[in-house]
Amino acid sequence: MVGFDLDLTLLDARAGIRATFAALSAETGVADDGDAVVGRLGPPLETELAYWFPAAQIPAQADRYRQLYAVHAIPASTPMPGAARAVAAVRRHGGRVVVVTAKNTALAQASLAVVGLAVDVVEGARFADAKGTALLEQHVDIFVGDHVGDMIGARAGGAHAVGLTTGPCSADELRAAGADTVLTHLDEFPASARGRSREPRLTAQTTGAPSPCWCAPRSTCSR
Repeated sequence: MVGFDLDLTLLDARAGIRATFAALSAETGVADDGDAVVGRLGPPLETELAYWFPAAQIPAQADRYRQLYAVHAIPASTPMPGAARAVAAVRRHGGRVVVVTAKNTALAQASLAVVGLAVDVVEGARFADAKGTALLEQHVDIFVGDHVGDMIGARAGGAHAVGLTTGPCSADELRAAGADTVLTHLDEFPASARGRSREPRLTAQTTGAPSPCWCAPRSTCSR
């Protein structure tokens, strides 16, 4: 099982997020900075809203933002370069794909449908250590993401952590957060991921044994 983050890993929703925040600003009269917003993508929506609204208003503004997101952001979403090829590579080798994201599940599923990426499971409203819980529940062997929170989640979930420099975090920041591998884009993923899986990776570290195929479920993976 291979896991992916969504925003700036598989999905480019930056234009739509700017448009959604602009629409929310127009309704509320609260100014925002779209460039600053998309430069901080990764944590939950409520974390970003705290830059712009008092704490008491955040739950209601989060609800309204998600309504506006469906109108302004989902139609404008596009796949990140290499996203379709990365998912196809997992499929080609008999693997399953799970998306674990801070975005809520319904919006994540709708976004994936718009950009034509078919996955097996979507776990929404997860960030950092909470991603790790989802990775354990889904038996994810490799997790790919662009944010330090993704690396924290991968380590918490016992998965091989693959960092991408397609988001707000540098290679050094990703490594410091626990990345085992750092890539500049998803087109590098299929080759880098071969030979990786959770239990065999740990075995290889402790016994020197070779790693088997990277994409099959742990219980059925064979050399």
